[in-house]
Amino acid sequence: MKSILVTGGCGFIGSHTVLALLQAGFNVCVIDNLYNSSYESLKRVQKLAGKKTDFHQIDLRDKEKLKSLFDQSRFDAVVHFAGLKAVGESMEKPLLYYSNNVYGTINLCEVMKGAGVFDIVFSSSATVYGNPERSPISEDQRLGAVNPYGQTKLIIEEMLRDLHRSDPQWNTALLRYFNPVGAHKSGEIGEDPNGIPNNLMPFVSQVAVGKLDELKVFGNDYPTRDGTGIRDYIHVSDLANGHLKALKKLAENPGIVTYNLGTGKGATVLEVIHAFEQASNVKIPYKIAPRRPGDAAVTYADSAKAEKELGWKAERDLETMCRDAWNWQSKNPQGYDS
Repeated sequence: MKSILVTGGCGFIGSHTVLALLQAGFNVCVIDNLYNSSYESLKRVQKLAGKKTDFHQIDLRDKEKLKSLFDQSRFDAVVHFAGLKAVGESMEKPLLYYSNNVYGTINLCEVMKGAGVFDIVFSSSATVYGNPERSPISEDQRLGAVNPYGQTKLIIEEMLRDLHRSDPQWNTALLRYFNPVGAHKSGEIGEDPNGIPNNLMPFVSQVAVGKLDELKVFGNDYPTRDGTGIRDYIHVSDLANGHLKALKKLAENPGIVTYNLGTGKGATVLEVIHAFEQASNVKIPYKIAPRRPGDAAVTYADSAKAEKELGWKAERDLETMCRDAWNWQSKNPQGYDS
């Protein structure tokens, strides 16, 4: 039975992946600084799985605490989620993002190397593509992040590539997520952002539950089927399964591998709103606002490589994503504070 360290395991994607790991029979240790997450999520994960995890409240910038953990425990691999992730906040506080995301990852890799742990799955993002030249987006498309959050993901990817070049013992899977949404089908764990959500689905969910008054739709004059932007929304449980497949791939000593995780289909903002209304039976009030600078009209993934090399494919459709997101939000109107 393998022992996996999950950084940021109390967050949205982290908690769902910890649950999937526990259900697959792994021993799991979670570290999280709880800056933008809740320990309640991990308590619920353990209840759902009927299994315990170790938990340590550690910030990756605290190298001594991190080293102490590795001195006390033996890990076979690391799944690395820990990081700040709000695009808008990264524009206002770029140094915070570089310090937390990049410096924290440097510490993690140095401590891993010292402990002889060389397998890592890294939580990257489609933001590394910047404003894509075309869709669907394949892994070999030109990279060029357009905000500090995306830059930190891109810098970490380059750093991990350089690390492998310098020492071929490293096996790394770079997973570029598109737009993670939904929640576990139980409604026990889901997305609980701090403050006003940055992403569409939690914003729609909070409007539906009455926590927010209305949704802003940024732009309705894009060259798309209804004028609103198209994105590739992927169910968080499909995403969690992608990490299990990536860990299995690392056991083959592949060196460094990169995969898009998306559905390969795009939905417009209005299509998401209408699908959510169907799932919740609640009318979502919205108003049209000007386009946001830098927003692309169409972004969706080519995930053929992940299907071919990992045997992974997204299984859940938009209707399921909306139904599960509503199940979570309606059961937990104030998130984990409900």
